[in-house]
Amino acid sequence: MEQMDKITNDSRHTFKNVLLETGFEYDGDEVVKTKTALFCVETEGSKIKAITPNDPHKDAIDAKGRLMLPAFKDMHAHLDKMLFGLPWQAVSPNRKTVRDQIAYEQKMIPEWLKTSVERAEKLIDFLQSNGTHYIRSHFNVDPTSGFDSLKHLERALKNKEKTVGAELVAFPQHGVFYTDTAPLMKEVVKMNIDFIGGVDPYSIDGSIEKPMDLLTQLAIDHNKGIDLHLHERGESGIKTIEYLINKAKENPGLRGKTFVSHAFALAHLSQPETEHIAARLAEAGVGIVSSVPFGNTIMPIPLLRKHGVEVLIGNDNIQDHWNTFGPGHMLQKARLIAGLYGYSSEWALSRTLAFATRYVLPLDDKGNQQWPKAGNDADLVFVEASCSAEVVARVSPVKSLVHKGHIVF
Repeated sequence: MEQMDKITNDSRHTFKNVLLETGFEYDGDEVVKTKTALFCVETEGSKIKAITPNDPHKDAIDAKGRLMLPAFKDMHAHLDKMLFGLPWQAVSPNRKTVRDQIAYEQKMIPEWLKTSVERAEKLIDFLQSNGTHYIRSHFNVDPTSGFDSLKHLERALKNKEKTVGAELVAFPQHGVFYTDTAPLMKEVVKMNIDFIGGVDPYSIDGSIEKPMDLLTQLAIDHNKGIDLHLHERGESGIKTIEYLINKAKENPGLRGKTFVSHAFALAHLSQPETEHIAARLAEAGVGIVSSVPFGNTIMPIPLLRKHGVEVLIGNDNIQDHWNTFGPGHMLQKARLIAGLYGYSSEWALSRTLAFATRYVLPLDDKGNQQWPKAGNDADLVFVEASCSAEVVARVSPVKSLVHKGHIVF
């Protein structure tokens, strides 16, 4: 949009020729089409002020018939630690274990920190270009970087505060006790962060209970959430998940604020075992965060959702030393989910968009319009597509992004 080519401090905007979804068209019980119509959308401050009938002659920003959707949320990223912005480097096949990667990070972090602020900003720009306006970012806490990863990330986010939102997870990538990070975790939890993280307690620290007792108690004492990286499969992985379920049931303050990222152990259970633990996760209010792996590990996302487990989606690695292929694009993640689990109908594709927006959808399951409404946050994307189903299936181009009423592009 020609009039949306730069960030603006104007607190009021009116958009005309905005395409919005209004309902489903049915053939019997089957949804065969998504109905749409053009509207004017007014924003004031960080909120949507009004949705009114379209007036193509109105003095307003012309959306040119593009579809308006809720802006996207990346719920697992590492803005502080990646190779984005550095010369191209693929993943090394010589680093085969998490401990191999820890040793490599201990060597490289001092060099990476020299440019981490500007590269974090570049990565934020890249995510925004694909329609993401909100990011849950982990940041390293370890004896090598101390609190510098957090300080640098905070600087980058401060520079971008008008155009991006974030929540931060203190992440002891090098283990809690394996590298004597416990004292740092006891300090960082007092800072302006949202979650306490952890990583593979049994394989890195040699115990499930010792690191998890510390991390969960810190979260409880300081009113933080928990987001644990858990790559471990088999018995140790399941026991760690069960540990968090039990802690969340014992401490209601953790309900809805406790997440297991990756949780690969869930992908290697029998159907009855998966059903059982999914029901327990839902009962305890413990969510799963996934980057949607495929190949030998296919996460049981449909089954988790069937039981009411909150499943959040993120890109995780975006060209870093762990993974070469992160797309940095939530629509690509949504299309991957649709392909993996067979969500190919108009209705199913439209529902799959929820994984990119953290469950904010224009239409409810019956086709009733539920977004946008006056009073909703003005977090918007404009895409070149006819409906949500097409957006997911074709990864439609994002033409504009609005965050809290601020036009990003």
